[in-house]
Amino acid sequence: MKKLLFILSAVLLSGVASSAQTTADAYRYSSEELNGTARYQAMSGAFGALGGDLSALNVNPAGSAVFLNSFASFSLSRRSSENQVNYFNEFISNEDSNFNFSQAGGVLVFSGNSGSNWSKFTLGVNYTETNNFDDSFVANGINSNSIDNYFLGYAEGVPLDLLETVDGETKDDLYAYLGENYGYGAQQAFLGYQGYIINPVTNDLENTSYTSAIAGNSFNQRYSFASTGLNGKLSFNFATQYQDFLYLGINLNSHFLNYDSSSVFTESNTNAQSETDYVNFQNRLSTTGDGFSLQVGAIAKIGDMLRLGASYESPTWYNIKEEAAQRLETDNATVGTSIINPEVVNVYPDYTLQTPGKITGSAAVLFGGSGLISFDYSYKDYTSMEFRPANDADFEIENRNIENNFRAASSYRVGGEYRIKNFSLRAGYRFEESPYANESTVGELTGYSGGLGYNFGTVKLDLAYTRAEYSTATPLFNVGLTDAPAIDRNLSNFVLSLSFGL
Repeated sequence: MKKLLFILSAVLLSGVASSAQTTADAYRYSSEELNGTARYQAMSGAFGALGGDLSALNVNPAGSAVFLNSFASFSLSRRSSENQVNYFNEFISNEDSNFNFSQAGGVLVFSGNSGSNWSKFTLGVNYTETNNFDDSFVANGINSNSIDNYFLGYAEGVPLDLLETVDGETKDDLYAYLGENYGYGAQQAFLGYQGYIINPVTNDLENTSYTSAIAGNSFNQRYSFASTGLNGKLSFNFATQYQDFLYLGINLNSHFLNYDSSSVFTESNTNAQSETDYVNFQNRLSTTGDGFSLQVGAIAKIGDMLRLGASYESPTWYNIKEEAAQRLETDNATVGTSIINPEVVNVYPDYTLQTPGKITGSAAVLFGGSGLISFDYSYKDYTSMEFRPANDADFEIENRNIENNFRAASSYRVGGEYRIKNFSLRAGYRFEESPYANESTVGELTGYSGGLGYNFGTVKLDLAYTRAEYSTATPLFNVGLTDAPAIDRNLSNFVLSLSFGL
């Protein structure tokens, strides 16, 4: 029977979380890409004061009341990503692309009672893929820091008694036992010890200090990462028009997410005095979740040319489930090859994540039927992200990390449209500040867009191209080996939309 339970509490007090959730997870599910109809994307999403497009509901729910007649649209996109990776001055390029059914929805327009100030009301529903998690990259380089620091970081304070198997107990049994009773951190200490990466200072079962079995300061490292999944939002919309100058609307949003990732870290060395000279460490994560948010907004017509808009989007409250699996293989000069491949899937307790709310102010200038220019400004405070229950010991640590590492960020979008008979030419620009206080973990984003459309009468066909550029420097691991590959990321999107006036 495992003992010394009180000693393990030092792990929880050390600032090292014993669960798998991190601030990177919170940001991933709080961020959004530019997605929607081709017209919306061609103008970089600057639709808060315009309406009249189903994706405009994502910015301002009052936009559906701008429709003169019932309307529906469907959008298909081809998303491409290119990553230029620099890891200790070794450069690797990766490219990916995929097709997505990125938007679909419709709105019904009803006339108000004759003589009423409320001249119109609308009911709508719209699906949007808010974020695409498809990504992959490879980082390769020679580092002076080893993966041993990762396992040492988790092992400090864990009694050796917990890392040794007892009679009749397999390594798989012990790995599962630690996960169920002590959490993620104890499992990492177990892997490091059983994989001959770390050694106890003494063989006393009450020992809580460890040293590395890896020596030297030159390590060949390779890290490959791949992820798939998406974040989607289904909006149920109600809006109304008051007289001829004010539009009001509300969205009730149902969110869902799925995210799967796998990573393989490999390290080798030829350093003298190093007992272990090869490490292959694999991690897999699977996440599903659902959530709820609401939006309210208004659009005001100031004369024939000017429209002003304002909207508020509440935080999204997600209920999230996570599962993870690990594998470790090492080569040790004394024992040879060691493989720890627990046939264990760690199923973590469900938790709640609150993402940031957002406020948006908008303005648009309309030049009759010949064109328009629009502008949106949004503000989002990422320090308000929160794992719940907030009084959970691990979540308290991560919530403090959120407060320390994130900040409020603004985004700016401008778009224009010029009409030539049945043709429309469109272009846009957007800029998003970094949500990180250091401005480097995820950098500023700059995006450009363009597109065209043709109006056949009751049917409209629109095409758009968007491109966004930003950089990231996310640590390979959250503990110990926190070196980060510098990645220049380029996202591009071709979007085709078919719309129908009903």
